[in-house]
Amino acid sequence: MFYDNLFGLLRVVVISVAAYAILILILRAAGKRALAKLNAFDLVVTVALGSTLSSVLLSSEIALAEGALAFVMLALLQWIVAKLSIHSAPVRRATRARPALLLRDGAILHETLRDERVTTSEVYSAVRGQGVAKLADVAAVVLETDGSLSVIARPASGSVDTLDFLPD
Repeated sequence: MFYDNLFGLLRVVVISVAAYAILILILRAAGKRALAKLNAFDLVVTVALGSTLSSVLLSSEIALAEGALAFVMLALLQWIVAKLSIHSAPVRRATRARPALLLRDGAILHETLRDERVTTSEVYSAVRGQGVAKLADVAAVVLETDGSLSVIARPASGSVDTLDFLPD
């Protein structure tokens, strides 16, 4: 069957427009972080917002007001966790990943790769993706908190003395 009734289709159209507008307003009020995916908790909120939106749109059992409240609660909880992690080291450690150095001065750090469950092939791919032909030309490869790999090319002067952009 293509549809149950015309009312169901009209409901989806009206609720889609309203829920979308509400979600945009909430995301604007919540700030850029709401969709930043800086860490696992941010990603979970982004996925949860999408899941909530789809539930509101497709389930006649969920009222628009309930969906809007769910949007607000997700944004509020994310804001609370972000604030607490700024002011509390234990919360920060519990909710934030740390970047990990996978390669330094052309040498792969195999123990870190094993700890972070990253393969050498993934490191090679990231290096190739930056157009670097030899590992010796790479100062560092960093596994970022969002799961991406950053490749830092070796400066023309030689090795990198410190990687002060990585936390201790």
